[in-house]
Amino acid sequence: MSSSNAPQRSPANEVNGYSTTKSNEKMTLTVLGCGKPRRLCTLGIAILSGVLNSLSPLNSSQPSPSPSATTTPAAQQEENDLPPRVPSRFIACVTRDVSAKRVKDALSSHLSSVTVLQKQNLKGVQQADVILLACKPKNLKDGILREPGMREALEGKLLISILAGTSVESVEENIYGFTPSSEEDRCRIVRVMPNTASLIRSSMTVIADSDPPLSSLQSALVRWLLSRIGRVVHLPPYMMDAATALCGSGPAFFALILEAMADGAVAMGLPRAEAQIMAAQTMKGTAEMVQNGQHPALLREQVCTPGGCTAGGLQVLEDGKVRASVATGVRTASVAASRLGRGEQGVNGPR
Repeated sequence: MSSSNAPQRSPANEVNGYSTTKSNEKMTLTVLGCGKPRRLCTLGIAILSGVLNSLSPLNSSQPSPSPSATTTPAAQQEENDLPPRVPSRFIACVTRDVSAKRVKDALSSHLSSVTVLQKQNLKGVQQADVILLACKPKNLKDGILREPGMREALEGKLLISILAGTSVESVEENIYGFTPSSEEDRCRIVRVMPNTASLIRSSMTVIADSDPPLSSLQSALVRWLLSRIGRVVHLPPYMMDAATALCGSGPAFFALILEAMADGAVAMGLPRAEAQIMAAQTMKGTAEMVQNGQHPALLREQVCTPGGCTAGGLQVLEDGKVRASVATGVRTASVAASRLGRGEQGVNGPR
């Protein structure tokens, strides 16, 4: 192509934008959807912060920190399988002034590596090698990827979508419509579901299996990138809505249970601050025992002695249908995620 606006083709020693040999060329990760007008932290910011924090030791001579979520055998393997290229430049795309300010505040210790672009999604994608699509599902329907020139800017690149309830096919349709195009002209899309604990590198992230499979370089990069922010598992695409409810919504569910336990302790005389610390540590320790192989039912039985205080408390919880309510909450969130992905509004209305 002779036009100055024509997308540049990857050189012969690259596959889908990734160097097949080790290179000093910088890789850029762009996050679409970093705005956070009302919430403390969006997933886009949480992931960006987690990745930046994990990369800091790689760019210094100091040893890497060892949070529990990144010291598993799988995480150690990811350290050993460092891809030929990993992102070293980052772009955060927002719409509003207040969002730009809050992003800069949240990433203040990494601003030398981060550029914040306001109302310049196309420019952010043009400069990227990898794009993280982290907006709300309704923004996809509103045309965030249909901006003139976006299709060309995405050509041959890797697009990682964390949109709840949104399939790879839906993202492709929003980019390309029903217009035929060759595979080499398309971006490669992979669907993942992390959670807000990405901010402290303790996310549980689910990667949907791709069909056809990602290239070895793409797969290594996606897995390495997401393992920087916690644990990673792979599941078939049809399980992603349930995974969204369990892992994506899960922190809110666990926070509610933790808060309720602290409330009960406060009612019996414990100071609020200590009660919250104790409830959080108890939940964390229990989770780590399960991760080390303990079955939840057996763990519960080990604590519950006949005629004891635990047995009495559990009976009240069972009478209150806590187990059924929590399970129904996960199922409801799963259905809502699917409906959100179809662009529906009011998904949590009367049933």
